[in-house]
Amino acid sequence: MPLEIESGESAGARSGIKGCILGPSGIGKTSQLLTLPPATTLLLDAEAGHLSVRDWLKAGGNRIDMFKTAQTMGAPAWEIMRGLACWLGGPSPLAAPGKPYSREDYAAMCEAFGDPARMDRYDTVFIDSITVASRACFAWCQTQPEAFSEKTGKPDIRGAYGLLGREMVGWLTQLQHVAGKNVWMVGILDKETDEFNRSSWQPQIMGSGTKQAMPGIFDQVVSMVEMATETGEKYRAFVCQTLNPGGYPAKDRSGALDVIEPPDLGALMAKINSAPPRPSLVTAMPAATVKVPT
Repeated sequence: MPLEIESGESAGARSGIKGCILGPSGIGKTSQLLTLPPATTLLLDAEAGHLSVRDWLKAGGNRIDMFKTAQTMGAPAWEIMRGLACWLGGPSPLAAPGKPYSREDYAAMCEAFGDPARMDRYDTVFIDSITVASRACFAWCQTQPEAFSEKTGKPDIRGAYGLLGREMVGWLTQLQHVAGKNVWMVGILDKETDEFNRSSWQPQIMGSGTKQAMPGIFDQVVSMVEMATETGEKYRAFVCQTLNPGGYPAKDRSGALDVIEPPDLGALMAKINSAPPRPSLVTAMPAATVKVPT
């Protein structure tokens, strides 16, 4: 078969938005489901309770309880999460034969979960949450051969964390390539202070490798945070661009979003899909305000 070279509209065809919403506990990340149509949104649930979205579920919203599925199938929770990613995205050309996300693995997942055509009705997959997924992954990693010393047989925490990074990055990459669907996941955002008393906002995710790889995998990284007006009135907002006053994790690959957007995921996706992108390549520099010594 000759090599296919795309051009024009086919080269820019939308494959769905892949994004992550990070925010402090209780800010309302899961409640973003209320901005999405229940009939075409599927919740992949790894959290214990969803009182905030019970009306959305009653209105026809569908979910897969990943921990309950793991209990029913007698499998570790991480293997179910990884299997669902394979089932959603299809076989990966990056996977070696017989390994996770391979053709053999995809065939096994189709046999376990059913015909993937069941997903045709959904436009968006909402995963709650990457924080819990990383914990499930680390618990699984601690049981694997890589987590034990070959010489002594004792636990090797470095080996466990190395495996965690590979597993999480592979999982996120697989979800990034789910064709024709929006994939959003939420996660907790913490304010951390280092030994030099410098503060920064960091995702609450097991393993530093996943945190470092995330911005390069997702199309959109959004921080959902509390802000205040000049008069002190508090409100919630999405921070959407990398260069932002609060130093929050953010990224806008679409070029369609402002630094601050209303906290409405449905409206955010509509803006990304409809607004013409702003030019992202800026070659001009501001006038120098500091004299460079000669």
